[in-house]
Amino acid sequence: MKPHRAFFPKNKLMPNLYQYNNLANLTREELFLWVAIDQTLEQLGGVDIAAAAAILSGQPFLPTRAKLGGATKGTSLASVASRHLIRQKLPFALPMITGASLGTLKISFTRNLGAFVGRLIPGVGWTILAYDVFQIMEKTVRKYNSLVRSEDKIW
Repeated sequence: MKPHRAFFPKNKLMPNLYQYNNLANLTREELFLWVAIDQTLEQLGGVDIAAAAAILSGQPFLPTRAKLGGATKGTSLASVASRHLIRQKLPFALPMITGASLGTLKISFTRNLGAFVGRLIPGVGWTILAYDVFQIMEKTVRKYNSLVRSEDKIW
């Protein structure tokens, strides 16, 4: 049975095959995957462990007193620690993003600097990881495009 032509480059019966490191006969999709894996391993390091720790420390796992209706149940280690370490009250309110998930996100305000910092910590972690994802994809596409024939390039 012949392969369906729609899955392969124009006017070719077989796709281009590539070599990467010790791997041979890779399709363009397999090549992209292996380049992405290598770029991910290159990008991730100690800063990413700290980013993951910041995200996890901001999750509301700890039990807390009863809260008003609509408030997120529980509190986070980051919030408890920062409230304990930073006891500064401000003359103005700062905005904070609250919520246990994307579906429950909302903005509230606080004059407690410790509470503000505690809610900021996971946001810093998410920002670092988002930057890493962008860097990994950008480097993957650049490296992949340098390895493939013009008809298999991305963008």
